[in-house]
Amino acid sequence: MRTRTVLVVDDENLVRWSLRQKLESAGYQVLEAETAARAMTLFQENGPDLVTLDIRLPDANGLKVLLDMKRLAPSVPIVMITAYGAVDDAVKALQIGAYDFLEKPINFERLLHSLENALETSVLRTEVERSKKEQADTWSIDNIIGDSEVLREAKALVKKVADSEANTILIQGESGTGKDMVAKALHYQSRRAHQPLMVLNCAAIPEQLLENELFGHERGAFTDAKAMKKGLFELADGGTVFFDEISEIHLNLQAKLLRVLEDQTFRRIGGIRDIKSDVRVVCASNKDLEKMVRDGEFREDLFYRLSVIPIILPPLRDRKDDIPALVDYFIADYNLRFKKSIKGVTAKAQKIMLNYDWPGNVRELKNVIERAVILQDQGFIDVDLLPLRISEFTGESTALPGQGTLAIPSQGIDLYQVEKELIRQALVKARGNQTHASRLLSISRDTLRYKMKKYGLGKQNELVAG
Repeated sequence: MRTRTVLVVDDENLVRWSLRQKLESAGYQVLEAETAARAMTLFQENGPDLVTLDIRLPDANGLKVLLDMKRLAPSVPIVMITAYGAVDDAVKALQIGAYDFLEKPINFERLLHSLENALETSVLRTEVERSKKEQADTWSIDNIIGDSEVLREAKALVKKVADSEANTILIQGESGTGKDMVAKALHYQSRRAHQPLMVLNCAAIPEQLLENELFGHERGAFTDAKAMKKGLFELADGGTVFFDEISEIHLNLQAKLLRVLEDQTFRRIGGIRDIKSDVRVVCASNKDLEKMVRDGEFREDLFYRLSVIPIILPPLRDRKDDIPALVDYFIADYNLRFKKSIKGVTAKAQKIMLNYDWPGNVRELKNVIERAVILQDQGFIDVDLLPLRISEFTGESTALPGQGTLAIPSQGIDLYQVEKELIRQALVKARGNQTHASRLLSISRDTLRYKMKKYGLGKQNELVAG
């Protein structure tokens, strides 16, 4: 462990000499300054780990020096020392950011104890800040691999929303599209990044326990409530609560959640007072919540409160241009993790992956690459290591509404054209009414609008001509 450096700032030679002797015998390296100007020079040139600072200096007030040092390096602990013992000065110093305040004559045992505690606090604070920075870098939206147009649009929206003051955000997309990563990016790229992110998988917790997880309980609220417990909304104050699979929350609890979103207040189970909590609520769902509202499975008022800013993540089949970049990224990651030297995939394997529909989206692609890297040590991944069962089309047929039977030829079929035709027919049948058309297709209106833009549908002549 490296030797820690203490900058001793005092205009009295005897005090500086005494401090040097005690600190060096305790294992510290000591720098000395008799004036504020000299202190600032040494502080900037050497970056000490700790500072002892006299509040009375010949060329400046120690409080001014404290303020300047804190602006330059907020994490460096500074212990103020004075012969005057003025209470006002002590209060001001602590308000500015001094770690401690000692009087002359100096109690060296107390000083050493204060410096040790200050150093430990500084190390912990630095570690926390480093960890937060790592999390912010890890969950940056820029780390979502891909440069397709639909993904660029989605990432741009996420960045804009993260910087906003929006308190409710709804992320929709199929399983494996990266909803959890987007949720974390919304937190770590926002002003709330230094506050807690609390994650709740609504499908993993029984209904009777979910309310307790969200709101906590008072002591004696029920048989086993032997102590007060804080819920996620209370613990996440100032930060973010992420509800994964929000569609799984029971209707009874949806009403209580709506109240929290509207009033920013809640009560613990068994409580009689309202507790205020400033949180951003991010929800994710792989189900069509609009359809659930129509079916009476999800509260309409809660849906509209959550979907103030909807973010729709495109499935992998709608951004196949991103597959090669994703494959390269996963191979590099698993090469490092498993100590392999896979160079890539063969042209035939890549063609298969580009033609596959990927029902499991990015998660499925990631698992396929992981399996292939585990089973192969070097060279290129070929078709035999892809557990996709899609090396050729089977020649089965499928029906399009109003179009009879469309036979899939052995060389394959363009699924984009099939989807475009179905959407066009739904819009024609609905006479251009998007709400009606989305119901015919059992998709949300936002999803319909996204696909209409993707296929260039919307004008009357396009709907007629297809």
